[in-house]
Amino acid sequence: MNDELRTQKEEPKAAPDIHDRTFDFACRIVRLYEALRRKAGPGRAISTQLLKSGTSIGANLEEARGGQSRADFASKCCIALKEARESHYWLRIVDACGILPLQSIRPLVNEANEIVAILTTIVKRTSVR
Repeated sequence: MNDELRTQKEEPKAAPDIHDRTFDFACRIVRLYEALRRKAGPGRAISTQLLKSGTSIGANLEEARGGQSRADFASKCCIALKEARESHYWLRIVDACGILPLQSIRPLVNEANEIVAILTTIVKRTSVR
């Protein structure tokens, strides 16, 4: 039994797939939206844009899963990529303007950047064939 436990602990966990990451990202964006809505000024306006783009990434990937063709799949992934880029942009603005404390926003900026990179790869690989 101890050997089994040791083996299980040593095995690396698989990285979360893009669907899990974008779902988690959307949940974090919803919480950020709530924090930004409490702010006066530009944070409120940005919050709405960020909520729409940040939650749309995963929604488009879910639609891509059920794509009726390879072209449909590629199209939905392209839309998800555009939404990820937009989210990254808005998050960078929140960061650069100091609308929220750096420690609360920087991890989201980094995650958005990673999601953009992953989706860029998916779109390129889908378009090549």
